[in-house]
Amino acid sequence: MTDPEDIRAWQRIGEQLTTSGRLEASDVPRLAALRVRHVINLALAKHPEALADEAALFAAEGIAYTHIPVPFDAPEDAHYDAFRAALEEEPGPVHVHCIMNLRVAAFLYRYNRGNGMAEAEARALMERQWTAEAMRHPAAAVWADFMGRR
Repeated sequence: MTDPEDIRAWQRIGEQLTTSGRLEASDVPRLAALRVRHVINLALAKHPEALADEAALFAAEGIAYTHIPVPFDAPEDAHYDAFRAALEEEPGPVHVHCIMNLRVAAFLYRYNRGNGMAEAEARALMERQWTAEAMRHPAAAVWADFMGRR
């Protein structure tokens, strides 16, 4: 199966990792067809665009699911630690998502830098989502601080 690039903010990071923005119920079997073994969701369950019963939908496909609700204006090191642990617990493929793929891109930037990826490469991956428009968001400074921590 080819990548479902019509999913909001879809991004393939490598053979074992994909990311996106919000998912719809019809995306669950599509991710299963890609042999995704674990989904990590960084969005708040109460967001109007959040997928209802997401954990149950993935469980029905035999896909492990981890929900780490990260408030967009208040990411914490504890969220990052939980993300890192979840990402490293399953060999993959893993799919990580939120609503717009901004949380995910920031978390992966921090993860990639902490694991030795060159700044330019990590930044290029992050900037596929964190465009100039996204950087004008009122919480952008919070995210810049979050990404700068190690």
